[in-house]
Amino acid sequence: MEIIAKKYPYNNYKDNERTVCSLKEIEKRKIVEHNDLITSVAKMDKVPLKIFELAVSLIDTDNPPKNNTIYLSKTELFAFFKVDDSNKHSRFKEAIMTLHQQSVFEIREMNVHKNKFEYRVISPLEETTWNDYNDIISMTFTKSIMPYLIELKTKFTQYALSDLVDLNSKYSIILYKWLSMNYNQYEHYSVKGGRRTEQVESYRNPSISIKELRLMTDTVTDYKRFDHFETRVLKNAIEEINTHTHFNVTYEKVKKGRSIDSIVFHITKKPVARNDFYKLEEQDPI
Repeated sequence: MEIIAKKYPYNNYKDNERTVCSLKEIEKRKIVEHNDLITSVAKMDKVPLKIFELAVSLIDTDNPPKNNTIYLSKTELFAFFKVDDSNKHSRFKEAIMTLHQQSVFEIREMNVHKNKFEYRVISPLEETTWNDYNDIISMTFTKSIMPYLIELKTKFTQYALSDLVDLNSKYSIILYKWLSMNYNQYEHYSVKGGRRTEQVESYRNPSISIKELRLMTDTVTDYKRFDHFETRVLKNAIEEINTHTHFNVTYEKVKKGRSIDSIVFHITKKPVARNDFYKLEEQDPI
């Protein structure tokens, strides 16, 4: 517990100082996940999904956590969700219960030899513990999820934790991560080469079929009419992403016959202030 105390010396701060400290820490932090996790189906609501992302941001991929366990501050958690009301502790407990009881990832991995998908269903967390007398939350990831969080030599995506703070829809979070995966590859191959010009541009203007988009957003049986799907899933998500993240995104609908078959997104990055924590030159290579 001595190490935890050094990492989270919040007991010495006043409440407002602790919140400021937490927010500054959130601004600096990045999340790294395997692309197969990015494109998986996250069967969880917005709050559990954001708690999972916050927990992942605490993983040091160069020094994986012992026993797959990270330590999170309650102060930081409440700052991340901008919660300051009197029932925040009960709401936190409810979110953790949902995360453990209902949340899974459906992961598809391509078998290159058979040219067919293989499927895995993974629960992200094994255990979460906390108490009423200090600020520390202990979260233990399952053994099955860890390869997608630490074995990241290739096919991984990095993005800013701060971009997720104000996203208020699970669709916004899922789509933002997928757009980040593509745009990171655009940035990488634009600098390093190794892809034809049209391939590089396809990362900045990625296309996805409606079928795949419905799978990824877990809306296969929801919003059957495309106009409802577009309003609830696409338009709202793009508006939030443009307002609260470092991306500006537009999209166009591609028809096949009389039906909308796919969506092409067009991604640009907003100008980055010199003192911003999330600078292009600071990003690790893909």
